[in-house]
Amino acid sequence: MPEVRGTLRQGMAPRLAESEAVTDSRLMPNHRFPQWFAERSAAHDHAVRRVPFATLKGWRFDPGTGNLGHDSGRFFTVEGLRVRTDDPRHGSWRQPILNQPEIGILGIVVREFDGVLHCLMQAKMEPGNINLVQLSPTVQATRSNYTMVHGGRRPRHLEFFTGDRPVAVVADSLQSEHGHYFLRKRNRNMIVEVMDGPPEHEDFCWLTVGQLLRLLHQDNLVNMDARTVLSCLALADPAPGQDRAVRLLNWMTEMRTRHELVQTVVPLHDVPGWRRSADTVGRPDGRGFSIVAVEVAAASREVAGWSQPLLRVGARSLAALAVRRGIDGELLLLVHARQEPGLTDVVELGPTVQCVPDHERGLPPEQATRYLDRVLAMPAERVRCDVVHSEEGGRFDQAETRYLVVEAPDGFDEPLPDDYRWAPLDEVTALLRHSYCVNVQLRTLLLTLRDGLWPELHADRDLHRRNP
Repeated sequence: MPEVRGTLRQGMAPRLAESEAVTDSRLMPNHRFPQWFAERSAAHDHAVRRVPFATLKGWRFDPGTGNLGHDSGRFFTVEGLRVRTDDPRHGSWRQPILNQPEIGILGIVVREFDGVLHCLMQAKMEPGNINLVQLSPTVQATRSNYTMVHGGRRPRHLEFFTGDRPVAVVADSLQSEHGHYFLRKRNRNMIVEVMDGPPEHEDFCWLTVGQLLRLLHQDNLVNMDARTVLSCLALADPAPGQDRAVRLLNWMTEMRTRHELVQTVVPLHDVPGWRRSADTVGRPDGRGFSIVAVEVAAASREVAGWSQPLLRVGARSLAALAVRRGIDGELLLLVHARQEPGLTDVVELGPTVQCVPDHERGLPPEQATRYLDRVLAMPAERVRCDVVHSEEGGRFDQAETRYLVVEAPDGFDEPLPDDYRWAPLDEVTALLRHSYCVNVQLRTLLLTLRDGLWPELHADRDLHRRNP
C-alpha cells in the first residue's frame, strides 16, 4: 500500500493519546451529535421484516445437502459443522455454522483537525441492528460487497483501503469474528491516516477518539465493526508489553497444543436435533440460535433492497471481564483460553465469562460456565462498566451482548483452572498484533478499558482531559 505524500506529524501513539484526551470537538460537538444521529437515522426509509425462506431472492436450499446459499456462490452459506473437542463439559456435537471464507475490510480513516486526530465514522444501516442504524467505521464491506456481486454501488471511501489513494497505515491486522457462529471468519481491520479528504457526506462525521470512547457508554450505538477496529488503535503504541507478551503467547501455544478442536463441515441436513420449517432452521426446544430469513428495504445502502438469511441468537449474551491490581500496581485481566467451534486455531483469548445466561438454565453444574454466578452477583461498587452493545448486524438478527467489567475481590480466582490466567493489560493488548489471538468480545472489553473506567490506569499515563 502506498505511503502518504506530504508531511505528517511523527509519533502516532502520543497523537492518539492526545485524541483520547479530547472529549469534544468543533467538527461534531457533543451537544450536536444526538441530533445529527437522529437525523441520519430518520433520513432514509429503512424496513426489515421476517419472511419465509421460499420468498428469499437469490437464496435457496441445496436439494442434496440442505445447505442454504446464494445463487452467485458468494456472500456466505449456512452449512453443518461436526465438532470434536477434548473439553469434558461439551465433548462432540453438530450444529449449523455460517461459512463466509472471504476476507472483508473494516476500516477507519483518521485525519488531523486543529492539531488533533479525528476518526471518520458513518451512520450505517444493517438489517440485524437494534434500531437499524448504528455508528460504524468509515468502511465495512465484505469482498462480495466491494466487488459489487450484488449489482449495486461500490462502498463509499473504499479507495482509502485498497491502495488507490495515498495513505499512511496506522494499523492493519486480520482479526477473527464470533467463533461460535462463524467458521474461521476473519476481517482485515485497518486504520489509515490522510492529509486531506475524504469529501464530506451527510452520513459521515468526524469524532475524536475521546468522543468515541464516551459514546461507548451508550447502549446499542457503536457497532461491532467500529469497536473491533478501534481496539486496533493499540497497535500504534510501542507498549512495553510487546516484549513481555511472549509469556502470554507461549501460554496460548501450550493451550493450543494441549487441547483438541477438530472441525468437519457436513451437510446441513446431517445436523441431528435441528429442524427446518417454512421460516426457521432451529431446535424444537428453542434452545440455542436459529436461522431466519428477512426482506430488507434500505435506501441508504449500495442496493436499495434485498433479502437474506440472518442468525438469530434469541437471548442476550454476556461478556464479563474480571480485573484487579497486581502487586506492582499493574492492571491484570482474568482471561480465558476459549475453545469455540469455528475458531481458526483451537483457542483464542476471551473474557472471564462469555455465554448466553438464558441458555445456562437447567444445565448440570459440570457444564455450567465458570464464574457466571459470581460476576452476576458482584455488588455495584465493584462494577466498572456495564453496557449493552449489538453484534454484527449484517449477519445476526437483533443480537445483543451485555459487556461487564468488574473489580475482582480477594479469593475470586481460587483455585484458578488451567485454561484461565491473570494477564497484564499491556500483554493482552500487545497480542492484537497477532491474528487469531484475542476474540471479538475481549477486543470490545479492551476498548472500554481505555476510557477511565479504571481511573488509576489513566493517571499512570499522565493524561489530562481537555476540550478544544
